[in-house]
Amino acid sequence: MIIVHVYLHAKEEMINAFKEANIKNAKSSVQEPGILRFDVMQQEDDQSRFLLVEIYKNEKAISAHKETAHYAEWVKVAEPKLAEPRVKTIYRNLFPDDNEL
Repeated sequence: MIIVHVYLHAKEEMINAFKEANIKNAKSSVQEPGILRFDVMQQEDDQSRFLLVEIYKNEKAISAHKETAHYAEWVKVAEPKLAEPRVKTIYRNLFPDDNEL
């Protein structure tokens, strides 16, 4: 598994629209066969900050996700609402074993 954390900072005046765009994208993303989870979180003490936790089966699933219409729409709608560029951190699963899930 490949776990991707994407840190997002929305413009203050765009928080609600940004939240909606992320939820819409996540709902479509979890329908993809290579995506195991696609969580959208909003920071408790700073409502303009969000975290996406995306869990993919493999690199092929990440590539496939970036080719979808809903991802292209998310980029078009969400990117202009960002207060700063998104930051992505990629992790490899260690435990539990991928084969046990």
